[in-house]
Amino acid sequence: MKRPHLVHFLAIVTDDSINVKASVTLKENLLAQNLEIELPTPKFPIQALRLLNAYQFTMKIVGFSKNQQEIYKRSFESDSFGNFNFKIPLTEITREIEILQIYETKKRPGLELLLGNYIPLKILSPKKLIICDFDKTLVDTKYSTTKEVYFSLTRPIEINPTVSSSVEILMRYIKKGHHPFILSASPHFYEEAIRDWLYKNNIFTAGIFLKDYRHFFSFLEGELTRKDLKLQGLYKLNHLLDILLMTGIPDELVLMGDNFESDPIIYMTLVKILKGDIEPWVIWNEIKEQEIFLLNKTQNSKFLNKIYQLDTLLAKKKKAKKEINVKIYIRKRFKDDKLDVAHIYENYKKYTKYIRMYDGLYHDEFMKFLEEQKHSADSEDSPWNLDKWFN
Repeated sequence: MKRPHLVHFLAIVTDDSINVKASVTLKENLLAQNLEIELPTPKFPIQALRLLNAYQFTMKIVGFSKNQQEIYKRSFESDSFGNFNFKIPLTEITREIEILQIYETKKRPGLELLLGNYIPLKILSPKKLIICDFDKTLVDTKYSTTKEVYFSLTRPIEINPTVSSSVEILMRYIKKGHHPFILSASPHFYEEAIRDWLYKNNIFTAGIFLKDYRHFFSFLEGELTRKDLKLQGLYKLNHLLDILLMTGIPDELVLMGDNFESDPIIYMTLVKILKGDIEPWVIWNEIKEQEIFLLNKTQNSKFLNKIYQLDTLLAKKKKAKKEINVKIYIRKRFKDDKLDVAHIYENYKKYTKYIRMYDGLYHDEFMKFLEEQKHSADSEDSPWNLDKWFN
């Protein structure tokens, strides 16, 4: 017997709303079948291929105050893929919400199936975020050949080498109070496997954003097209905007990626939106002309709408005379790798000053590097003086 199951649930409190991102699917109910429950083990991505199926659900949200008083109740409909994105406006009453109780009410008429209880995340001032790529940034995954794709589907992610230098940067910022988000172009059915890897490495992320491959097969609600299978520009920039629209404009923003594909230009584009003081339609015209984005008509309108929404938030930030501190960390492909700006428009080059490139070191190499750093911590010529970076 299958029952609705939450793939993920993220609720973030901002100044004027509780922003919710969630996904529901159908999953076998082992308890109802009296099957033996095995001890938790690392998940394989292929075990979550059920997430390629598309279902619609109705989610009932019940809000409780700190005194356990029910103060809010409302139902929301998912899209065709079981995804939810909605806002609960903050009023005098809803500001008192401390706990959200989640039910699914569509699949079993007359029954309200409890999916879980959640405490909305409050990002306090000063608002600090770190948004990190996964593949090639935190883990050296490989998907180039059919054999490598099969290997990645049928084994835990921990089989792949961990990029310890990237994990160190991420962990340092988390300890400094930055709320972490993972943004990757990996298929959405990798989520459980990625979350297992993150938890094993003591990275408790506020949210995981992956590419939903069901959009490629949908004629009506598909936000991605075949071109977006290889081009990551639109997908990643879209989700970067989604994260900022969920959290509000941060005081400090750290972006982590790699130099293997298009992360540098995507991140510089976001910096230009945040710091360029340019009209949204001008930014939109520049972006849609770039090869790594290539928006179609439907994507054009949705993307332009997000830029205008973000511009409204930026206007409030500027009115309060608050600067946004941005840093970008890009993992090198090899030791002497440099940022290739030849293909970047001239007016983007000034944003390279926000980028710091670093070596992608595995555990043994990284431990050796840390030992060497002890003897050159005061040297300005140190190739990767971490302490200086974090001041």
